[in-house]
Amino acid sequence: MSTILEQDIKYIPGVGPNRKEILNKELGIHTWGDLLEYYPYKYVDRSKIYAIKDLQGSMPYVQVKGKILSFEEFSIGARKKGVVAHLSDGCGVVDLVWFQHTKYVYQNYKVNTEYIVFGKPTVYNGRYQFAHPDIDKAEDLQLSEMGLQPYYSTTETMKKRGMSSRSIERIIKSLLEKLSSSLPETLPPYIIDPLHLCSRNEAVHHIHYPHNTTELQRAQVRLKFEELFYVQLNILRYASDHRRKYRGYIFKRVGEQFNGFYRNNLPFPLTDAQKRVMHEIRDDMGSGRQMNRLLQGDVGSGKTLVAVMSMLIAIDNGYQAALMAPTEILAEQHLQTIMDFLQGMDIQVRLLTSVVKGKQRDEVLNGLLDGSIDIIVGTHAIIEDPVQFKQLGLAVVDEQHRFGVAQRAKLWGKSEQPPHVLVMTATPIPRTLAMTIYGDLDVSVIDELPPGRKPVQTMHRFDNQLTSLYQGIRQQIHQGRQVYIVFPLIKESEKSDLKNLETGYESLLQIFPEFKLSKVHGQMKPKEKEEEMQRFVRGETQILVATTVIEVGVNVPNASVMVILDAQRFGLSQLHQLRGRVGRGADQSYCILVTSYKLSEETRKRIDIMCDTNDGFEIAEADLKLRGPGDLEGTQQSGIAFDLKIADIARDGQLVQLARYEAQKIIDDDPLCEKSEHQLLWNRLKELRKTNINWSAIS
Repeated sequence: MSTILEQDIKYIPGVGPNRKEILNKELGIHTWGDLLEYYPYKYVDRSKIYAIKDLQGSMPYVQVKGKILSFEEFSIGARKKGVVAHLSDGCGVVDLVWFQHTKYVYQNYKVNTEYIVFGKPTVYNGRYQFAHPDIDKAEDLQLSEMGLQPYYSTTETMKKRGMSSRSIERIIKSLLEKLSSSLPETLPPYIIDPLHLCSRNEAVHHIHYPHNTTELQRAQVRLKFEELFYVQLNILRYASDHRRKYRGYIFKRVGEQFNGFYRNNLPFPLTDAQKRVMHEIRDDMGSGRQMNRLLQGDVGSGKTLVAVMSMLIAIDNGYQAALMAPTEILAEQHLQTIMDFLQGMDIQVRLLTSVVKGKQRDEVLNGLLDGSIDIIVGTHAIIEDPVQFKQLGLAVVDEQHRFGVAQRAKLWGKSEQPPHVLVMTATPIPRTLAMTIYGDLDVSVIDELPPGRKPVQTMHRFDNQLTSLYQGIRQQIHQGRQVYIVFPLIKESEKSDLKNLETGYESLLQIFPEFKLSKVHGQMKPKEKEEEMQRFVRGETQILVATTVIEVGVNVPNASVMVILDAQRFGLSQLHQLRGRVGRGADQSYCILVTSYKLSEETRKRIDIMCDTNDGFEIAEADLKLRGPGDLEGTQQSGIAFDLKIADIARDGQLVQLARYEAQKIIDDDPLCEKSEHQLLWNRLKELRKTNINWSAIS
């Protein structure tokens, strides 16, 4: 279908070997199709021509039409000259100024020839001038066809080698003229017509050369929908294949262990949200298909309790369960929590991390193999080759974005058929993002806190209010509480005036001589870090001075104050995760965001959102809008490459949902991808899978 678009860009007029090399290296553009999908980042209206006498210094980019009357040179330092051309439209004169490339000016622009000049007017010595304007011969430009001029991103290397946005525009124009109306369609009429989408040919022409905003908007909607539709079609096809291929263990029995726990060990009544999620999990585990469920819930919402009850269903049916956490601290914490929950019950729970060695490790490996261990809690050590289970029925993965696709696949290989999988995350993920990152998982949400938990009070303070803030910290510690103080940096940076942890720690020792302090940061050896953390957990130190290493997994119910210094340097999701370290006990907890007075508009919005709401999903939606998906906690680290060329997950949420709905209809109608009326879609999907979109990471 798209062989014409797979041709090498060197065959486009105006490219050639040198420009081909630049476009390959700098922008990853190799084929005609790549070039057509290099979309403009903005547009400027070129449909109006101003009279020179009507120019004003406050105007944005405008265009005038006139003839060059004369050239003159001016000195700009030792042996360097600039050139100025005087342009008249018969009613006034404007100067066109170049501080470099004077040879090019003399070669290309002539006296008494009519030009259309485009640039930003400024005033110098009482006259209007355009510095380094865009210039075209008037006879070469059809004003009726100009409309909105596209602007394309370029790199410094491209600029140095004479390739500007205008150069790319001209190359794309010559390619579109070459293709005229021969661009192949990539969506069938039964999708295009009911949704009133324009054709692909029209969309591609109008995205690069729109005559007006209506044409531009129609082109954007068509191309964004198409891009999102194929991402969703790929994810849903993958999920459908997976469900068909992998049968799940059928756990029909809810028996002695589950019911005994529910009657005797349940620490507090389940919230309605926990009950709803448990129903969803029980339905999955008894359905005969493999469960692949994402469990989202804020810190403290009771995800671990749901995981434990799910494990008990597996145990009641004669199977083992595993919980995999990203760090040793978190694994040990989960172990302790699970053992507390199951106290007095005849269930064997063990730990497997790199700390478990020698005889102890052998005992664990043997216990997993002979089935005497019911629940194993650990890090990625669980998926290493020597680890074999008798019958692994459920795998719980905590903070899943820390584990790659390959690591999860290894976990599946530990069982005759893939175990049921419950993925937990305390990083709330907006709906549209979850549809794309975790599109192959069913999503459950715990959206309420257990009774007795008081929401954390969040306050904003400025640098000059630290004295009263420290006084408040003293009062809290005298009441028996503990405090976190978080810094953004470890060591002084020459380019930065941020407080840093090393000097901050020293000054805090002097500010609080009556208290004991711990210090934790990412550059410490794991053993040192663990010792310092444990001192704080045991209550031997009252203040933990740290960087964001405490963001995930530290559970100290007695800690009631979180102070975040230079809070403007943190993203919303990160601030929310840090705040989740307090408010884990019954006492009122506080999160204090400390900033300088000088804040950008976006930072003020972030701080206000944090002070206004504790709802992680609301915060995640706001973060997505402010920062975009590529920067969100988890998505960047896990290599989830949103290689979307035009759609924006944050701003095109409705299109994401529409694309998913349409893709689901296709999968429902043709789960085996074999109906002739859908061949266009399946062929296109195959072509896209050959491109550089990171499909495996998305699904």
